[in-house]
Amino acid sequence: MKSHLRNLTIPFFASGFAALVYQVTWQRLLFVSLGVDIESITIIVSTFMLGLGIGALIGGQLADRYPSRIIKLFAAAEFTIGMFGLFSPELIVYLGTITIGESLFVIAACNFLLLLIPTTLMGATLPMLVAFLVRRSDNVGGSIGWLYFINTLGASLGALLVGFFLLFYFEINTTIYCAAVLNVLVSIGVLLLFRSEKW
Repeated sequence: MKSHLRNLTIPFFASGFAALVYQVTWQRLLFVSLGVDIESITIIVSTFMLGLGIGALIGGQLADRYPSRIIKLFAAAEFTIGMFGLFSPELIVYLGTITIGESLFVIAACNFLLLLIPTTLMGATLPMLVAFLVRRSDNVGGSIGWLYFINTLGASLGALLVGFFLLFYFEINTTIYCAAVLNVLVSIGVLLLFRSEKW
């Protein structure tokens, strides 16, 4: 069991790191179409919260339905987040372009729905890993607590570095691409680490 938890530590830390990089950078991109005001901040924060909540429900259901494929499902979610991340700068800018002249409600709703896709996948990853560890652990509370801790630690570091380092030295698109690559590496890394698992 300890080996499973240890193998998931770095990938889930990196996943949390990438998630907060997205949150900060996507909010910056939304400033273009929504302006630097409370509306753009509200959209990105509420989208993340709703997406994480919906994703948690879906992730838990998928883990219960496909208990032998949890690692593959987790890897697929991370890979899809990464792919969305790679195209997200163009998608967000394009959406802002085609909604020029529309009401604030329409613009906000379109961006909300667009970003709900990756945030739902982000929310699904934790319950998947929790279900994976629960089936292999005699210390469920400790395992879940560690996952929360390591993911939150990665998210905190991501928020710190993107604000004080990454966006200072790199363009916003480059920063997003780095986060996307991180998600893809997490996906590949987890599949390699658990390749001996019976899926």
